[in-house]
Amino acid sequence: MKWLKLYLVGYFVLLSAAGLALWQARVLDDIPVVWLALGVIVTVGFGIILAVVSTPRAVTTTTTRDV
Repeated sequence: MKWLKLYLVGYFVLLSAAGLALWQARVLDDIPVVWLALGVIVTVGFGIILAVVSTPRAVTTTTTRDV
């Protein structure tokens, strides 16, 4: 779970930086708010999917005893 949180924090920092760069460049002024909200929802969902897929799985070992 630790890597999932770290991945998501990094992803949201990257997403925020890209959004701020587009805002400063005045690119976001020409795009309607509905499309911006939809784009943010899609990118957040994509980041969550990537974080879950890239999280290493815990190794579980099972042992059997002869009784």
